[in-house]
Amino acid sequence: MAQARTIRTAHVTTNNTFQIDQVLTIAAGHLTHDIFTSFLSPLLPLIIQKFGISLTLAGTLASFQQLPSLINPLLGMLADRGSLRWFVILAPTVTAVAMSMIGIAPNYIALSILILFAGVSTAFWHTPSPAMIARVAGRQVGLGMSFFMLGVSLAYTIGPLLAVAAVSWWGLGGIWRLVPLAMAASALLYWRTRDIVITPPAAQSNGSWAESWRGLRRVFLPLSGILITQGFMIAALATFLPTLMSSEGASLLLAGSALSVYQIAGAVGALTSGTISDRLGRGRVLAFALLVAPALMLLFLAAHDWVRILMLLAVGFTALATGPVMMALVQDNSRDHPATANGLYFALNFVSRSLIIILVGAMADHFGLRATFQWCAIIGFAGVPFVLLLPKGERRSSSL
Repeated sequence: MAQARTIRTAHVTTNNTFQIDQVLTIAAGHLTHDIFTSFLSPLLPLIIQKFGISLTLAGTLASFQQLPSLINPLLGMLADRGSLRWFVILAPTVTAVAMSMIGIAPNYIALSILILFAGVSTAFWHTPSPAMIARVAGRQVGLGMSFFMLGVSLAYTIGPLLAVAAVSWWGLGGIWRLVPLAMAASALLYWRTRDIVITPPAAQSNGSWAESWRGLRRVFLPLSGILITQGFMIAALATFLPTLMSSEGASLLLAGSALSVYQIAGAVGALTSGTISDRLGRGRVLAFALLVAPALMLLFLAAHDWVRILMLLAVGFTALATGPVMMALVQDNSRDHPATANGLYFALNFVSRSLIIILVGAMADHFGLRATFQWCAIIGFAGVPFVLLLPKGERRSSSL
């Protein structure tokens, strides 16, 4: 009992301190990992041309990347019972190898298998890593999640440009030369995360899964509505923005740059939103982003020239600002099973998005890309009422 009390006290002390060095290390791993997962979208026009596939099949490729998220809840349960640190360490390299081989895939089936394998590795990264962030972020979970999501936003800013540059230098089959970047990230994670206390919190508490689920259920039901309605906007922009730009006469470089513009604005939005939600509350920040982002997307579609770039920046800032806030909400209500809760969240997020991507691709084949983008923006407004169903009294950091 004395030993158990000692462990529990140490855990609480760790949780009360924002460990910026550890937060930045995990965020850097997220950045490197997702640079490689971002390769699919900017290379999609070349893949469509190479294999002569429809937009529906192209959207299916993105779904294959998301499909392994079905195992996220299982991975979360494992993470709450034992360390998955080695999966966090190895995931950037494994994902990089799989995604870098898509340029040499001989056919659509081989390409799908590589992307599916990368999705499995991605699942092993995304389930335990946010729970690790929550443990080293102290009472400023929103700020920690902002840094974590800053990694993915920067990745989807840098990744498309890097993918296009690699194709320009070495051709579609030469992007494997970028794999050493991921290997360096895995080495950094191995070295830096050795000091993170990753004792499973479920082993330190008497809280039952039933108690945890009762708290999570109040969050997951409205979050499901938000993820689905907002998912149409995110799927259209993240997957088909370069294809839309290319279909309207833009070069591959310009189309890939548009995605980077969108993502770099999202990086600023992600870093800002979680921090603000620690002060003002999660619901207020979510409501603002969900109301404004669809309107800005419609303005982007109506704009021309440099005004269009300004609108794209505004869309990225607001549309991608919801991620850290929703993840912080999940961690706020996860009780003694944070990794399992996070696994459920990512499973719901990725599965809904993968199905939506296929639907968006089918809509694009039927209605055209521009009309599909307009409908996706309109559907995005439907997420606002779900904010009212979120549990009241979200946790705010007393240290701020």
